[in-house]
Amino acid sequence: MTRIIHLSDLHFGRTRDDLLDPLVETVNGLAADLVVISGDFTQRARTWQFEQARALLDRLTAPTLSVPGNHDTPLDNLIVRFLWPWARYRRYIDRNLAPVWEQDLTRVAGVNSVNPFAWQRGRIGRTASAHIRDTFHGLPEEWFRIAVMHHPLEHAPEVDKRLMQGAADALALLGETKVDIVLSGHLHLGSAAPFRAAPGTLFVQAGTGLSTRLRDQDNTFNLLTLARDDLRIDRYAAGQAPRFTLADTSRFRWAEGVWHRL
Repeated sequence: MTRIIHLSDLHFGRTRDDLLDPLVETVNGLAADLVVISGDFTQRARTWQFEQARALLDRLTAPTLSVPGNHDTPLDNLIVRFLWPWARYRRYIDRNLAPVWEQDLTRVAGVNSVNPFAWQRGRIGRTASAHIRDTFHGLPEEWFRIAVMHHPLEHAPEVDKRLMQGAADALALLGETKVDIVLSGHLHLGSAAPFRAAPGTLFVQAGTGLSTRLRDQDNTFNLLTLARDDLRIDRYAAGQAPRFTLADTSRFRWAEGVWHRL
């Protein structure tokens, strides 16, 4: 059994300061095997914002796996954005933009979905696709495969943002490489359901852990508890009171090549 905490969209520079200590205490208290952060560590990719994000990571006791979000490349400094988009992220968060972690028959792969030449819209291009293929292709059947990327590969009908480039091809590749779960952020909305276009892969989104920019949800994060054919997702939320508590639980079972909600 593997336990993974999924954080996203911390947005240092626009955070609820009263939630920082409760978030760290709750995450550390859950004693997960891995903490995943699916991008948007900062609001405007300022150096001081990355310093605050680094300070948070240094307080977490579990190993971490991170990928950048679109807010982690400078918006208002075009020279830096186009020539050195990852310089600050690499300095403070991780030099590897697509890290891999594995333990107990679980492999987790970070995928960089950010397009530095487009502010909002992400992309899965040849490099990211090759990384997915190389990381997961040929793993024995009993392994759990998890991909982490900032941008969602599928949008609900009410989402007004453009879907990232290469999403359809990426979903097909995830099916080909038998990826079980995709963890994403970007929308500040937590959810969990099989992809409509690929029900053999479960799509799990985390809300924003600390940002004041909420979209009809409180600040949240997820705890995933994985067994081979069974998955439990506990969603922790903080309302006006500065503490994270268990808000709800979802369970899914893998059967006949499809994820089923229990």
